[in-house]
Amino acid sequence: QVQLVESGGGLVQAGGSLRLSCAASGRTFSRYAMAWFRQAPGKERDFVAAISRSDSSTYYADSVKGRFTISRDSAKNTAYLQMNNLKPEDTAVYYCAASTSRVVRSSPSEYDYWGQGTQVTVSS
Repeated sequence: QVQLVESGGGLVQAGGSLRLSCAASGRTFSRYAMAWFRQAPGKERDFVAAISRSDSSTYYADSVKGRFTISRDSAKNTAYLQMNNLKPEDTAVYYCAASTSRVVRSSPSEYDYWGQGTQVTVSS
């Protein structure tokens, strides 16, 4: 089992940047594919980015390609989401998630563990 704690959210102007962190408990961080999802009020939880547990391959939603970068640091048991050129439509609660699957998926149902979420607000 793993516990996830997100941090780094906040209020930023359009065009600005934020870096989200997801700290994982335990010693098995390398066994999990990691992902970020986001959920705006009244909307479903959407896939943002994911990174595999093995070769650290990365995957992105089309809406964030070229602006967001997902990474992981196994020494620190932490996953990151660097968000650049933020837009008002990026405003949402961002969730970190972990999956034991060897295949990276974009559906929330494929993820076993979730953090509590961190609010990102982008003003125009």
